[in-house]
Amino acid sequence: MPNSTLTIQVPGKLMIAGEFAVLEPYQKLIATAVNRFVYVTIEESESNQITLEKFNLNQLNWQVENGQVTIDTTDHRVNFVKEAMAITFTYLKDSNQTIENFALCVKSELDDTVSGKKFGLGSSAAVVVGVITAVLQFHLKEKPSPELVFKLAAISHIAAQGNGSGADVAASAYGGVIEYSSFQADWLRQRYQASNTLKELLEMEWKYLSIKPIRFPQDVHFRIGWTGSPASTGNLVNQILQLKENDNIKFLEFITSSEEAVDNILGGIQNYDLSQLLVGVKQNRTALVTVGKEAKTELETPMIEILCEIAEELGGAAKQSGAGGGDCGIAFMPSIESADKLVKQWKADGIIPLDLQPYSDGAKAI
Repeated sequence: MPNSTLTIQVPGKLMIAGEFAVLEPYQKLIATAVNRFVYVTIEESESNQITLEKFNLNQLNWQVENGQVTIDTTDHRVNFVKEAMAITFTYLKDSNQTIENFALCVKSELDDTVSGKKFGLGSSAAVVVGVITAVLQFHLKEKPSPELVFKLAAISHIAAQGNGSGADVAASAYGGVIEYSSFQADWLRQRYQASNTLKELLEMEWKYLSIKPIRFPQDVHFRIGWTGSPASTGNLVNQILQLKENDNIKFLEFITSSEEAVDNILGGIQNYDLSQLLVGVKQNRTALVTVGKEAKTELETPMIEILCEIAEELGGAAKQSGAGGGDCGIAFMPSIESADKLVKQWKADGIIPLDLQPYSDGAKAI
């Protein structure tokens, strides 16, 4: 029999550098898991049910037949969970595991508790990672590897969303700070359709994919500020990809600028050279602002601009975190004193500091 009750804790994520460029082969992105979480509880149950607390969707019945999962609701917000369950059931079936009845409950603390607005911490990716980890561990009675969870989550994310780099999935599955190159959504979609079995896809080389842990120097102090307005990553990604079609030269200039910026940030981290890291952050900010203008879309909102300028005035550097168009900015400061001043000034300008720090663990049972 599987474990009777199990709760999986999954960290959210923040993008540090390399946004949008990561959609191209072999481009590096830096991301971190953060200390805010999604909780997925799974328990033995006579009836198959699922609860998504954030959406007030309670005790929905679910069924699985011929590899297809159905959840008794017309609410499309369950699609991520449905795809995650379907891919995990396929894996379990391939492993000769009987699917047991269970009830699943998903709780999230990744968004603002008062307004419900998104902070941009990757809630759908964290939920997918949590559901897959919970269902696997419930049936297999052992912790699944981050690689297995990541690959299953990446496949289900592509099935549900169609695009994306998978970096948010990687940060939630592995934990810590990572240097990441994407599997490439088109490659994964084609391989998924062409593979005879899921096992075949999981075991083949994902030639574009790279996930490496990295460690920030102790004397780097980073702070996160929320601008109060959520962003739609999918729409912004589509607009940047439209630039690739409309003006490939401008798009390639962005890729080159982003690559140089990320290399400087990674060099600064590896060499314990704060000035090199700050140069890289400023370069990445400039690259993102420029590509936003070229694509006729606003990546750096006026509030993010204020957030960044305050950081620079205090001797640090800052940029949008993630796709931009709102959400969070991330600042790197040379000292605790400058970081404290930054937070104070952000508050005065209506920017909400978030008490977020890198979190070393990925999805795990608690």
